[in-house]
Amino acid sequence: MTEEATTAVTTADAALAVPVWDLPIRIFHWSLVALIGFSWWSAENDRLEWHIWSGMTVLFLLLFRILWGFLGSSTARFSSFVTGPGRLMAYIGDPAGWRGIGHSPLGALSVIAILAVLLIQVSLGLPISDEDGIYSGPLNALVSFETAEWAHHWHHRFFTVVQALIALHVAAILYYRLRGKRLTRAMVTGRIVGDGAVAQTMVAAGPVRLLLCLAVAGGVTWWIWNGAPRL
Repeated sequence: MTEEATTAVTTADAALAVPVWDLPIRIFHWSLVALIGFSWWSAENDRLEWHIWSGMTVLFLLLFRILWGFLGSSTARFSSFVTGPGRLMAYIGDPAGWRGIGHSPLGALSVIAILAVLLIQVSLGLPISDEDGIYSGPLNALVSFETAEWAHHWHHRFFTVVQALIALHVAAILYYRLRGKRLTRAMVTGRIVGDGAVAQTMVAAGPVRLLLCLAVAGGVTWWIWNGAPRL
């Protein structure tokens, strides 16, 4: 392909590109990727204080994402991609016929599964303490020693489920990349190249909703960090 033809293709792609992911979703996504890796590293290297801070930040991100799933931009809302079995089976039977933007019906299952599994993983970490009792989760004082030990055991074991879902997610991205869909680039730029048949576009949420979600998620995280004194 000549340089002129390449430029023409790039220009055409830019003209067809439509907004799909807003900035809060992109920041949430890449922050979560970084923090999961950091949480694993800090636990493996006995940096337990850093591990606790990382886990609380993950909790804040998850709380924000849940709120943003109700108040955020159109493609971020659960109502835009969580669907029933009929629509899911139709997509599985004819994925090429899907003309939506954002998460596909099958991708929606991955999103819900990852959010649910990470919430369980973080929740299991809230009441635990280390073997010496030096570092403990913010809710450790609210549970018995036996409960803390049980949570510690499953917090460690359940990470295998987290790893499995991450591996499945990466495999799906690679699969779609081989089929010509650059999902990673869309999560960086916030835009996806349509094929002319995509009639939808993202409807962005305003800054008031963003500040409200950040404030509520931050407030709940702070309340938990302080041991949920009014629980």
